[in-house]
Parts: sequence; structure tokens; C-alpha cells
Amino acid sequence: MMQLPAQVGVILVDHGSRRNEANAMLLDVVAMFKRYTQHAIVEPAHMELADPDIAAAFAACVAQGATYVVVHPYFLAPGRHSTSDIPRLVSEAAQNFPLVGFHVTQPLGLDEKMAQIILDRINHCVRHQYRCDYCAGTGCCDARTAHQPAPAGH
Repeated sequence: MMQLPAQVGVILVDHGSRRNEANAMLLDVVAMFKRYTQHAIVEPAHMELADPDIAAAFAACVAQGATYVVVHPYFLAPGRHSTSDIPRLVSEAAQNFPLVGFHVTQPLGLDEKMAQIILDRINHCVRHQYRCDYCAGTGCCDARTAHQPAPAGH
């Protein structure tokens, strides 16, 4: 795995939510990314509805020594937020740091690795029909058949 230069700051940005659980997940994503890459300057940001916002995350990267900031929209598809709103907010944040360069990446989008993640999620449901922590009490499953065993071999 290619290491990022130490002076690069990374911001992982999601939409932001009124639900604390949704916002907390971005912290888990940032922690996972830091463990995986061993990169020191990685900050979370929410586009709206929650803190930290993009401007605060950008400033935090610079405070840690970043001279270049790469912002990754943690979104599945390119849409108005990832192609317009986030680049505008990053550009506005960068105006406070004229010597710091920046770039906004494409969102997660279409990647064959996503097919494996989708398959993993589907297999999880097949193996744990109606008996997993994710679905418990959410209405995600057809609880009418909760008494049926999982298919053989799973």
C-alpha cells in the first residue's frame, strides 16, 4: 500500500444527520481509515446538520501541519452534494489558508469491491435469517417467518 505524504491532510465527509448514531459512524470510518493507512492527519466532517463542519475539519488538518488537504465525500453516488456543495464548502474553507492546496475526490461510486460488500451483506442475512443484531426490532425483516431455520449449509 502506498503511503500518503505526511503533509497531506485527509477529510472524510458525510452528509450529516440529526441522529447521533449516524454521525458517530463517521468517527468509526475515520478510525478505521487511520488504522488501515497509518496516516496521522485524518479528520471527520459533516456537510450539514452536525459538527464538525468542513471548515473546522480543514482548519484541524492545517493545525496538524497539512499543506495539502484531500477531501473524500463518503457518499455512494455523484450527486449535487458531492459534485457541487462539498467542493464549494471546501473552497470556502481553503480561503482562510491561501498557502494550502486542496482537492475533492470522487465519491465511493462504482467499484467492483462494492460488489463483494453487497454480497457479504446479503450472505449475512441469509445465514442469520431474523436472528441478527442489525435487524432486531427494526422491521427490516419479515418477522412472520422468524421461526424458520436458515437454509442448509449456512
